[in-house]
Amino acid sequence: MPNNNKSLSSLSVFMPAYNEAHNIKQTIQDAKKAVSGLTQKYEIIIINDGSTDETKQIVTNLAKKDSHIRLISHSKNEGYGTAVKSGLKASKMDWIFFTDSDGQFKFDELSEFVRKSGKKNLVIGYRRKRMDPFHRVFLAQVLLKIWNYILFGLKVRDVDCAYKLFHRDLLTSLKLETSSAITVSEFIIKTKLAGYKIIELPVTHYPRQFGEQTGGNWRVIARAAFDSLSLFKELRLS
Repeated sequence: MPNNNKSLSSLSVFMPAYNEAHNIKQTIQDAKKAVSGLTQKYEIIIINDGSTDETKQIVTNLAKKDSHIRLISHSKNEGYGTAVKSGLKASKMDWIFFTDSDGQFKFDELSEFVRKSGKKNLVIGYRRKRMDPFHRVFLAQVLLKIWNYILFGLKVRDVDCAYKLFHRDLLTSLKLETSSAITVSEFIIKTKLAGYKIIELPVTHYPRQFGEQTGGNWRVIARAAFDSLSLFKELRLS
């Protein structure tokens, strides 16, 4: 049943971060402001994926002052898929939400996701208009969408939109094998196969104000393609 009380029993928010020193403090503050209105028990987890700037130190200092904030730090850059898996593993609360730490999403839209939440629902966002360079939009909105549909029959508007809410019970139904740009696709595919309902809601995507975007290079794409074929083989055999 949908949650119409506009509140959650408890909530873990996790955000992968790589060299987000100029964005991370404001993003955490925005998260706290929104989340504290949705639940009394929450944690905000930053997955520092081997940042070479001051991201780790900034979050460390914030965590010392606020017990709601936690830091998980990779010794080297492992990539987005591994960061997501670290966030899933670290999350302790009943409900889990993950998004990006670069400030391109706002937390004020999370309340609508809470209204649509349910123990057998995965609520995912799709960007009304993606504010990224053309090559990233093309890779995600054209190539990745076609690839996921051909291999897995997955039909969602915006598979890699980093705005997703679900109950932690879902994690007991999933075993994620990939650790690459395809990991979120694997997450959604296996969620659907586990019998969960996928609910898609529009979210606003804002231009990046500071820092540089990562991902989208051919090395990342090649790894994702390899993992996709491995996932296809796994699902076919099962």
